[in-house]
Amino acid sequence: MITVQQAEDIILSQTRDFGREFIPYDLALGKVLAEAVTADRDLPPFDRPTVDGIAIAYSSYEKGIRSFVIKALQPAGQPSVSLIAENECIEIMTGASLDKSVDTVIRYEDLSIDNGFATILIDIKKGQNIHRKGKDKKAGEILVKADQVITPAIIGIAASVGKTMLCVKKLPKTLIISTGDEMISPESVPSPFQLRRSNGITIKSVLERYTVQADMLHLNDDYREIKKELLRCIEEYDILLMSGGVSMGKFDYLPQVCEELGIEKLFHKIKQRPGKPFWFGKSRNQTLVFAFPGNPVSVFMCLHRYFIPWLQKSLEIQGPAFQYAVLQNDIDFLPSLQYFAQVKLHVNSEGLLTAEAVDTNGSGDFSHLTDTEAFIELPLEQDSFRKGEVYKIWKYNF
Repeated sequence: MITVQQAEDIILSQTRDFGREFIPYDLALGKVLAEAVTADRDLPPFDRPTVDGIAIAYSSYEKGIRSFVIKALQPAGQPSVSLIAENECIEIMTGASLDKSVDTVIRYEDLSIDNGFATILIDIKKGQNIHRKGKDKKAGEILVKADQVITPAIIGIAASVGKTMLCVKKLPKTLIISTGDEMISPESVPSPFQLRRSNGITIKSVLERYTVQADMLHLNDDYREIKKELLRCIEEYDILLMSGGVSMGKFDYLPQVCEELGIEKLFHKIKQRPGKPFWFGKSRNQTLVFAFPGNPVSVFMCLHRYFIPWLQKSLEIQGPAFQYAVLQNDIDFLPSLQYFAQVKLHVNSEGLLTAEAVDTNGSGDFSHLTDTEAFIELPLEQDSFRKGEVYKIWKYNF
């Protein structure tokens, strides 16, 4: 049996690159950007007013001219209008293109307009209320760095520079396998001895946050069926995410089946609660098998503590998978295992993230997963954890 840190190291040593693909920008939300997005021209691409008002040549103002003849009205999106006479101005809208003959903009609130004349009512400065060409970025400069999850803001930037096809990182072809004779579909009515399948649905829902569209399969506790299906699946998929069949029960066939199929066991059992029986290995063709224990909370914890960090590292997503929080109540945990407690998160008046542990009834009690936000990871070396101490948290509701 290995430690949590050893399990993490082994899993993260198996990260891999699944390639690149180009997809339309409007289908890229949540994908991981595989290339930098650059400006196709200066931003802004021309000098433009930041307010509605008039545009003048400041040299005319310096000569004492305060009342200007309105030569033209220029809306945004129209060709710029130039000035010739010193006493002329352009009535201009925000975002319009400024001609080189003007260099100062005065907003309507600071003007008096009457009979085609605009009179300046305040003192002004040269160059005021103008957003200069290339002030934000020059043509060719990076607007969005690679290795980021694509957000609505990134899609907007891509659209603004005409980047209608984005290069994104391919995702692993993933299969979710649930096991157990007692498990029936969510649509069915269980007998007193049956349970509705939820682990696979839960895993699939979590993966959809990362735009991983996983297939699903349920296997009964039948040795031959499990062996036949696993042989097929390791040839078709990059990742198998399994729940159940890895403990010490007489019908927990997975470890033996994997051995017979030549799937290398990289570890089996971790010094942790929940999720102690977790099995991890890889096939000859490099398919990775994450086999989680069947209890719902064990599945949820192992998925967020191990698989999601593996996925993030494989996709080179920037930023850590975990955070730190200040424990808000005392916890005593005597077993020699690393404990992952469910916690509610808050931000206190000092701006610190705090974690309040809740009492549960073990790894089969999934009822608290809806009103908590994270697991707090409590070190193996201790059995007493006190309010005010700081520990890692792994968020799942956000």
